[in-house]
Amino acid sequence: MKSFIQKYEKDVMGSLSGFDRLIFRGTLRRLSFREGMASYLSFAGILLKDFAQHALEVTARIKEASLALARRTPRPVKYLPSSQVRKEDLAREMAASDHLSEGLICVLTSVEPCQSFEMHRNRELKKLELQPRFRKCLHLYHYFFHPQFGFMNARLQTWFPLAIQVCINGREWLSREMAQQGIAYQQRGNCFTWIEDLSRAQEIMHGFLRSPWPTLLNEIAQQLNPIHRELFGDFNLPYY
Repeated sequence: MKSFIQKYEKDVMGSLSGFDRLIFRGTLRRLSFREGMASYLSFAGILLKDFAQHALEVTARIKEASLALARRTPRPVKYLPSSQVRKEDLAREMAASDHLSEGLICVLTSVEPCQSFEMHRNRELKKLELQPRFRKCLHLYHYFFHPQFGFMNARLQTWFPLAIQVCINGREWLSREMAQQGIAYQQRGNCFTWIEDLSRAQEIMHGFLRSPWPTLLNEIAQQLNPIHRELFGDFNLPYY
């Protein structure tokens, strides 16, 4: 970065330091290992032989609840059969074609690898065992304009242990903050080509780190799976 600035110093008005793209991974820690998953099944009164059926039922309920907003709006729910499709580009095209600047853009669904559980029959001990396995399952990608973060996405794994991933763009956040504070700027893609008050923009960017992350991320998790508490009741299962 320093060598780039030195090379083009005549054309550079200044530099801006801060996070660009951030990825947060949400985990239900009590379900992320075999003993914890077994504890949940015991709490819920689910026999090991019924795990697969229970998982299918939970997945179906979560999928329906997670897609409810898109179907009410209505916004597109699109299945992607190939991992070669760039999801962000597709979502941005949809937002541009429909002239969207707030709310849900679309939900893109895709079958992808994940870490999960399967039932294993131990022939030596003649009993069923719950085992961690890498498998594939349906993932739901929600693309939307967040009131604070702007264009972003959040992904939900629809099979146990129901991991989530939240992707936020610091430049999107900064552009919204500057607009609210009346600081003019020019932006191309993910780059700022001009900022009216660069020192003030840097101060604002430092504030990004002080965002109330647990509160904001829990709100996004609730949006991904609105029936989380309904599903797990008194079994204390917050996202970490």
